Amino acid sequence: MPKLSVIVPFYNVRQYAPDTLRSLRANARDDFEFILVDDCSTDGTADLLARAERELPGAVLVIHERNGGLATARNTGIDRARGEYVTFLDGDDWLAPGHCAALVAAIERLDVDFVRTDHVQCTGRNRTLHRVPHGRRNTALRPRDAILPAHRTTSVDYAYAWAGVYHRRLAERGLLHFTDGLRTAEDRPWIWKLHREAESFAVTGLLGVFYRRGVASSLTQIGDVRQLDFIRAFDEVLAGAAGDPDAARLVPKAVRTYCAIISHHLGSAERFEPAVARILRARSAAALRRMPQDVLDEVLDTMDADRAVRLRRLRRHASSARPDEGAAA
Repeated sequence: MPKLSVIVPFYNVRQYAPDTLRSLRANARDDFEFILVDDCSTDGTADLLARAERELPGAVLVIHERNGGLATARNTGIDRARGEYVTFLDGDDWLAPGHCAALVAAIERLDVDFVRTDHVQCTGRNRTLHRVPHGRRNTALRPRDAILPAHRTTSVDYAYAWAGVYHRRLAERGLLHFTDGLRTAEDRPWIWKLHREAESFAVTGLLGVFYRRGVASSLTQIGDVRQLDFIRAFDEVLAGAAGDPDAARLVPKAVRTYCAIISHHLGSAERFEPAVARILRARSAAALRRMPQDVLDEVLDTMDADRAVRLRRLRRHASSARPDEGAAA
């Protein structure tokens, strides 16, 4: 059994894949494997991965015959992974030399189900440090204790799957897979599920993941209907919180986060195609109607004025949404 499996989905990132693959080579070890998932690339990425399969120690190439999206590609990698531990990397990001060994050392030292790490966000030449929003570090903790409070940014809001390392027992318990087919926000129900159902976790200050922002092919930069999968993702978050034994405490956090994301997308609706922007408003209005209305009232009363006004305006006009537009994606 390999010590670590690194799962790396690729889709049309030929410009960036060489950096990613070089960083994997700088992390290679005899007991590491790199699961390279080509999600039906059409831009020459496949040629780079074919070469990597031959030249990168520990490389395992998996090819999708049709594009399934990031969640599905990660699931493919999880199903192929043989490592005692699992981590993720996106095909346009990169790792510092030796970062994978440091991840393994951290999770073995802390003896937990999963470890979360800081990361560096890279936008052009700018570098910004992003820290896991949790104060206690290098200590084994109960994951569900890190979900609250509702009014503050917490570990479930730091949803980057690649910012951490995970014991394979999580996959065996059904906690490591993503919701198949989600095109965006796939990390959100995933991180909530981990924090609600895993038994232990820790936060450490490892700084070896470099997250590239502003990539033209990224869904965060494309204003089409795939972006609206955030609604399906947060419906899943809310359903999980509502079904939890501690629902009375978790649902307000889920509703507040859902509302914040809806407000964010409404506030930048000009980046969407006009038809998609209309569907965004209709589906967001329908999402507000699905929330527990008493909890929604309390959340809106405590949100900042700009977001609360935007959401209340949408709520007032919700009755005018066409049923076909308001249906969840």
